[in-house]
Amino acid sequence: MNRRLLRIFAGILLLLLVALGGGLGWGYAQFTRPGPAVLDRTVVLAKGSSLKNIAERLAAAGVIEQAEVFRIGVRLGGWARGLKAGEFRFPARVSMRGAVDILRQGITVVRRVTIPEGLSSLQVVALLAQTQGLRGDIAAAPAEGTLLPETYHYSHGDERAVLLARMTQAMNDTLAKLWLERDPGLPFTSPDEARILAAIVEKETSLPEERPRIAAVFINRLRRGMRLQSDPTVVYGLTGGAGPLGRALRRDDLDRHTPYNTYRIAGLPPGAIANPGRAAIAAVLHPVVSDELYFVADGTGGHAFATTFALHRRNVARWRRAKAAREKQ
Repeated sequence: MNRRLLRIFAGILLLLLVALGGGLGWGYAQFTRPGPAVLDRTVVLAKGSSLKNIAERLAAAGVIEQAEVFRIGVRLGGWARGLKAGEFRFPARVSMRGAVDILRQGITVVRRVTIPEGLSSLQVVALLAQTQGLRGDIAAAPAEGTLLPETYHYSHGDERAVLLARMTQAMNDTLAKLWLERDPGLPFTSPDEARILAAIVEKETSLPEERPRIAAVFINRLRRGMRLQSDPTVVYGLTGGAGPLGRALRRDDLDRHTPYNTYRIAGLPPGAIANPGRAAIAAVLHPVVSDELYFVADGTGGHAFATTFALHRRNVARWRRAKAAREKQ
């Protein structure tokens, strides 16, 4: 009787072991086989997410099919404490095991935001407010000209204020380096004065090859004690950097006295009118050598330059004729 019971128990145990082995084999196959996603999937996992939450998020996003199998596999593998939070990209057909490796490595999606040259600080703050994936508010716009325009990388959940601080540091580092390499004899007493003029150059032209030449015109004017007479400074005096003026400048705009109206004030305005890029700063610190004192739009996107007022008047008349001809078309 005892032998018979032992045989029964042994048989039952064997069946259980076979079933367990089959279950483990099935679970391992499910855990390592290609997943259901036919395209890459991006999933954001918040800090403090439980294993259950992670499994459910991956299942809801279509990265995995069986959340329970994922949870069991992670626990059996001893990986539950090693899963990172953040925004992750899972390639198409990634297995559950592959998904675990991605979460353990913690390589999050790298996002990018590009700050164009010539934006005001208010415009930069507005751009960041609309940038997806960032969090937090910016209490106040930084001082004009203190942010370096370029492409910045960030991760989902980064603070807007922290990204803004990186832009400020990038400008400080860039300006300090370029200032040390400047040409001798420039009419600037500080890096900040160079930045102020660089912002004007930035707003005057979008053509990279023109920046050193336009910088030279303004530097020649400063050396001679002439007013800069830059239209973008007038616009900034009227708008405060809130955005475009929305109309052409009028004669009374040029006559209106503001601290930034370089038709009315001598020398540089009290501050920058935009955030200049590295190329504009370099142009101001390494201008071309010329005697030019004037420039005006040439009707093709560039400018016509002149060394005398008489030649400048002819360039202005030519531009007005070209403008009139375009308006008739």
